[in-house]
Amino acid sequence: MGVAFDEMGASGDGCRPGYEVLKRWLDSTPPDLLATRRAEAELLFRRIGITFNVYGDDAGEERLIPFDIIPRILTKPEWSILSRGLEQRTKALNAFLADIYSKGEILRAGHVPDDLIYRNPYYRPEMAGLKLAHDIYVMIAGIDIVRVDPETFYVLEDNARTPSGVSYMLENREVMMRLFPDLFAEQRIAPVENYPDALLATLKSVAPRSASSDPTVALLTPGPYNSAFYEHSFLADKLGIELVEGRDLQVRDNVVYMRTTEGPKRVDVLYRRLDDDFLDPLTFRPDSALGVPGLMNAYRAGNITLSNAVGTGVADDKAVYSYMPEIVRFYLGEEPILKNVPTWRCREPDALKYVLDHLPEMVVKEVAGSGGYGMLIGPAADKKSIADFAAKLKANPDDFIAQPTLALSTSPTFVESGIAPRHVDLRPFVLTGGDKVRIVPGGLTRVALKEGSLVVNSSQGGGTKDTWVLDA
Repeated sequence: MGVAFDEMGASGDGCRPGYEVLKRWLDSTPPDLLATRRAEAELLFRRIGITFNVYGDDAGEERLIPFDIIPRILTKPEWSILSRGLEQRTKALNAFLADIYSKGEILRAGHVPDDLIYRNPYYRPEMAGLKLAHDIYVMIAGIDIVRVDPETFYVLEDNARTPSGVSYMLENREVMMRLFPDLFAEQRIAPVENYPDALLATLKSVAPRSASSDPTVALLTPGPYNSAFYEHSFLADKLGIELVEGRDLQVRDNVVYMRTTEGPKRVDVLYRRLDDDFLDPLTFRPDSALGVPGLMNAYRAGNITLSNAVGTGVADDKAVYSYMPEIVRFYLGEEPILKNVPTWRCREPDALKYVLDHLPEMVVKEVAGSGGYGMLIGPAADKKSIADFAAKLKANPDDFIAQPTLALSTSPTFVESGIAPRHVDLRPFVLTGGDKVRIVPGGLTRVALKEGSLVVNSSQGGGTKDTWVLDA
């Protein structure tokens, strides 16, 4: 891993374009004031109640995600490249999902192995041949982006099932505007607060044909014990829609209704934050008490839109990710704007041999993993951990991919010792509707707060930053 690219570029008195105002502000702001503002930000987040649970935490404690008060900045030209690449990638993802659940042309052409799809745990045969409104499977995508130099953005992974984190993007901006109004006044920063309006317009645009001219949208949550429940309730409130659990819904004559004080009301679009397995006990897990019996029958009948669609988890698979450049070319006839990280598929014998020979230099991930769990970061691992992981790889090579250890870019971050560089990634949110693609400028910047750490996930001790896209 080489020396990380510093996004502010503040070597000596130097500074990269876009960071000039921030650097002057940091140079003139006493550390005591930064510490005071950080404490005020933490107090605001505690009052708001923006917390998350860590699964497997014996204490079952709700935690506050650490927030860094120094924003991460992207210039307008940088965002222009990113947004074009994000739109291209989500178009290709939707075309891929529509294809594998219908004609399977990319499989017949030999660009993606059949078994990688049909043996995938997230492939849903119940979706085969099902025609969706506008052929859109992924209405809400969270594409994780990393940067290694001034010119190059890589896609680290695609989140096509139920991408989370947008509530932190919105709350981070609100807190920053309250704490640093003078800094905002000095430059034009693209707004993010219109995201709820954009999301609601997107969801309404994919309503079934049988819906009224003003479709009813509801958000389906597993309930208050889910780690992202804060976000579910936050978004339902911001969108002005009902937050429902499975017990609040019923299916009659293949139409979904929610219980209200005025009697049953039809639901046309369900923004579901519930995994496929638990959606409908008559189709998937019969022991699920979280879902809605008969929901899939209403879905097949074309009387409700589920967002995101059932079966999109195939596109989250990290082995499928490795084929995304071919997927973009196959469906769009274009070269990918955003690069993939070079990836070795351990299911292939030559790749497995290479990975085993270079394990101390690699990052190895489970193909169905998420949240920073189940992975090996070779340069940070001891000999025993590497040996144990080698045994796992040999036993189940199909379950893993490997990538080089990238020197993720760093952004100035206010830590206990003062201002220091910390590694960051970015999760922009791409909304694909029946009318157009909407991308709010920015996204959720996640930051690895531990010195030298490359793991930005909140469940692994990472924090978040506000992301500023300069609008000039």
